[in-house]
This record gives sequence, structure tokens and C-alpha cells, in this order.
Amino acid sequence: MSDIEGTMRVPYFEGRGVISSREKAVPEVGLGQLLIAIKANAICGSERGAFYEGSVCTPGHEAAGIVAAAGPGTSTAVGTPGVIFLMDYCGTCRSCRQGYTNQCLMKRGDMGFNRDGGYGPYELVHENIFFPINADLSLVEATLLLDIMGTGGHAIQRSKLVHKDIESIVVTGAGPIGLAVLAMAKITFGDDIPVLISDVSTYRLALAEQLGGMPIHLKEKTLLEGAKMHGLSSVDVAIDTSGRKNARQEGLQLLAQRGVLVCVGHGEDLHLQVSPDLIAAERAVMGSEYFTYREFAANLESLRQHRSYLRQIITHTYDVSEIQRAFELFFQGQTGKVVITHE
Repeated sequence: MSDIEGTMRVPYFEGRGVISSREKAVPEVGLGQLLIAIKANAICGSERGAFYEGSVCTPGHEAAGIVAAAGPGTSTAVGTPGVIFLMDYCGTCRSCRQGYTNQCLMKRGDMGFNRDGGYGPYELVHENIFFPINADLSLVEATLLLDIMGTGGHAIQRSKLVHKDIESIVVTGAGPIGLAVLAMAKITFGDDIPVLISDVSTYRLALAEQLGGMPIHLKEKTLLEGAKMHGLSSVDVAIDTSGRKNARQEGLQLLAQRGVLVCVGHGEDLHLQVSPDLIAAERAVMGSEYFTYREFAANLESLRQHRSYLRQIITHTYDVSEIQRAFELFFQGQTGKVVITHE
């Protein structure tokens, strides 16, 4: 049980791009629960709504920390470092039993969206969504296991279900998830596979090129023009991380026969003509939502092997006292991944 009592000061997302702070009670651990002392939490583009429209709960869903207290029925020792899975999955439904924890049929909540998340100093979680790690990784680096390696890698694995001989990829959107998909594609397929990546941010395209991507600046060229500039007239896989209708449409049109469009970014729609767009060329369109808990283990080993490469995606760290500045800079598109830290 916990001897941590009293209140804690947490960031309060008021809306209109304003983050203040307020007091909340430190949560008490219950049956099967852990209280995590948060040390790092990465900013995600999906928190745009919280920043501009406000949030009742404390956001933050890319959290890493240390077990500060453990409730009855748990086996994780106090002091254990680890990361927190976004989805509070039940563990017993049909999806969970098959390992598809990102498709839980009786999900208890989403951390940072409808349950208090990782921008506060403590986060209360069910033990099954905590993934322990060793102390050989910093907790800032450990956040890479979440949306970067998890979401990015899952999208790559989804595409492989449909296309077994992938030789070229285009990623639309060079935000942190686009950079993640690029990095995981390079790790999965090797340096030689061409990975095109498009955006309007010069800063993020430069970072993408540093990671081995072939940049396409959409203020200067269309996606097709950019692909031809890099010597490609079509690709096997298009992965949209932007959520933009035009990006999805152009990605679909760039696909070769048997190509697959994977939609990762939530947002706008997609229009297609079934016969020419899908049937004749045997193309596929599929979604990719977060990742499964069981993917953590392999990604942890991969992080250890590719630590310096993946670390490039984290371009800024800010103490939680500077969270306002961090969010402003992030949504200006002048960063890679930004991590908020707690001393």
C-alpha cells in the first residue's frame, strides 16, 4: 500500500493554448493497481485538442516512471522503472485473449484522455498496463517505446500482413509519428529501402533526411513530383500519419499494383473508386491503431540495438515547469519529439 498522501500540483489544460496548474489529490492504490512516479512524458500531436480546447483530466499518454506504491494483488516491486501502455485493456475479452490489446472490447479507459495521465507527478494504473524495463535506459529514452517504436512499428507490421515483398515506402506527414514510421521502416527493412517522406515543415523534413528518409517538401512539389524527383513513379506502401484527406488520396494514387495504404493519423476522410483503385490493381486500404502490449518486448531489444539512431527523434526536453513553452514550440512544427520531465 502507499504511504504517499496529500495533494500534488498538476498541469491544467484550460484550452485556448493555455496551460496553468492546479492541485489534485495523490491517488490511492487499490487492488491490482500501481502508483507511478512519472519522470518523463512525451508530447503527442493527438493532444492538440487538450491544448486548444481544454481537458478535464490530466493529459499525457507517453509516460515513463518508477513504481512508487503497489496495491494488493500486484507483483511489481516498488522502485521498478517502466513505461505505461495507453489503453487500460481488460485482459479477458476475445481481443485481449488473442493478444490484440489495442482492440480491447471492454477497455476501462485511455490514459491521458479520459483517465489522468503522465503530465502530473503521479499516475495511477492497473498493473497489467505497466511494462517494466531495466535501469540501463534513461526514462526519457524509454518513452521511445511508446508512440515512436510502438505506433510506428505497428504500422509497418500491418503493411507486411498484406504485402510480403515491400521494396519502397512513402510516409505522408513528418511529425513525430511520421518520423517514427520512417525510423522503424529503416530498422525493419534496412538502410537500402527507399522511404519517401512528405511535409510542409522544413525543420521536420531536415530531421527526416538525417534519419535516412527522402524528403518531399509539399510547398514546392506534389507527392508524385517528389517521388519522381527521387527516381520512383510508384511505391509498395503508403503510410499516412497526417490524417489529411489530400495526403491519403495522393498516397493511394502513388501505390503500385498490390500496394497497401495504411492510415495511422486520425482525422479526415478518404474517397476511392473501388474498381480502379482497389480491385484492378489488388490494392488494400487498412487502419493501424496504436500497438499491442506484447510488442513491447521486441521493441525494447530493438531500442537497445538502435539507441543512438532512435534518440535523434527526441529533439527537445523541458522540465514540467516549462510545459507551456514546450507545447507552443511543438505545435509550431519546429521540433521532433518533445519530452516533459519531472525532477
